[in-house]
Amino acid sequence: MSRRHFLLAALVGTLLALSPALAHHGWTGGETIELSGTITAARLGNPHGELSLDVEGEAWTVEVGQPWRNARAGLADGDLAEGVELRVSGEHAGERLMKAEQLWIGEEHYVLYPGRI
Repeated sequence: MSRRHFLLAALVGTLLALSPALAHHGWTGGETIELSGTITAARLGNPHGELSLDVEGEAWTVEVGQPWRNARAGLADGDLAEGVELRVSGEHAGERLMKAEQLWIGEEHYVLYPGRI
């Protein structure tokens, strides 16, 4: 293998190793969308929480904030639990995947990322 091919292979390998972390933790600049549905499963914790949301029969994954961010927005234990109906607005981050910026439970409004709305 020539030096040029070796360097190219090393660069591609490095980019492939970094791409999941960069894609997962960064905002992708996707379109802002809004969904309404019922939480069917919740996993809250670090590095961020994830909700499974039934939206008119389709399963969506909604990434919410870290525990401290959710608490700072005013969410209490049990607010994001199975059976809770909510409306959520955020960045469309992939096929049936959203990164939540704000959400509503009933009339209560919670802003997870104040600088993004």
